Amino acid sequence: MNRIIGVTELQRRFKSIFDEVVKNQTPFILTRGSRPEAVLLPYEEYQHYLKLNEENILANFDAMTKRLGELNAKYSDEEVLADVEKAVQAVREEQQKKLTPRKKS
Repeated sequence: MNRIIGVTELQRRFKSIFDEVVKNQTPFILTRGSRPEAVLLPYEEYQHYLKLNEENILANFDAMTKRLGELNAKYSDEEVLADVEKAVQAVREEQQKKLTPRKKS
């Protein structure tokens, strides 16, 4: 169960709160005023969230790649390559415009 604690109280009771997080696996929501701003949680739980986030990112990337494949299935490799080359050229031209000093009128 999450517990809520203000930053000021956390400063006063840090060691006991830290021990509760580590020993009892109790996450704390840290507030400033009445607004939640951070969470103090056991390291294992943090690692779990990181893994879930990474898996979610990879799943989204896989779904996007599949969708792009479906959308581009009707185009030949040559057509896709030509479009990519046009896009690269357009980006290079825009970058060159930004790098080229403008003449004063």
